[in-house]
Amino acid sequence: MSERIKQIAGQLNYPKGLLAGQVAIITGSGQGIGAECARLFANDGAKVVVSDIDAAKAEDVAAKIRANGGEAIAVAGDLLKDECIKELVKRAAEFGNGKIHIIVNNAGFTWDAVIHKMTDKQWDTMLAMHGTVPFKLVREAAPYFRVKDGEPRNIVNISSTSGLHGNAGQLNYAMAKAGVVGLSKTIAKEWGPAFGVRANTVAFGHIETRLTANKEAGAFVEVGGQKVALGIPQKQNDLKKAGGGAVPFADIPLRRPGTATEAASAVLAIASPLSSYITGQTISVTGGRNM
Repeated sequence: MSERIKQIAGQLNYPKGLLAGQVAIITGSGQGIGAECARLFANDGAKVVVSDIDAAKAEDVAAKIRANGGEAIAVAGDLLKDECIKELVKRAAEFGNGKIHIIVNNAGFTWDAVIHKMTDKQWDTMLAMHGTVPFKLVREAAPYFRVKDGEPRNIVNISSTSGLHGNAGQLNYAMAKAGVVGLSKTIAKEWGPAFGVRANTVAFGHIETRLTANKEAGAFVEVGGQKVALGIPQKQNDLKKAGGGAVPFADIPLRRPGTATEAASAVLAIASPLSSYITGQTISVTGGRNM
């Protein structure tokens, strides 16, 4: 009975959803965690801008949202290209009748190598994708956040435990994701006092996506004509699942990886008015790993 009362109270407080009427850009939302963010945000009333390099996947996510009664548009483009960032913000503002309320900087991938074998291209691509792209998107959208109209605005930047603790074979990714934390804190300090903008980081641990699936499954991204394999070698994954002969996922107190829905739910929570007094923080979604 108490749970039902809480549910009813929530519906009374936010009858049209936690994000009703808010325009949200979610990058990398054609699949995985980003797609789940798009779905959950739309379910809670947001007008979602589905941004992804894969036009077909972006449109599929947007179409499913619309079919379910939500509002969404797909804006495809490679965010490593400045013109695509400009087009994304332009389309989002048009969709929102001149307003943008939320940015979720989620787009990205990994391109692993040990330090002494890492190429300049691997290094530069990861810093550009996970550091420069979020910065340029926030900068381009600045006119829609540096406003005083009484409406909530916030930015959620996606990081990783690699950025918080480092990870062998991922120096490029770890450094870029560590920088994301500084990006959020600086936005919070610059745009919070005058405009009330919140900015937070959500750092994921082992979440079931193509980045943590077996590399042998064949998932890849293409960078400048070069295919970059995604995932973790099957032997390494099998070792984690077997727990090295002890217990599965021994380094995770909950003894399992997280799902894309669980990851996206954390992003929704931090973007929602339920977190209206939280800013400049890093929320770890890890099942207790690295606590």
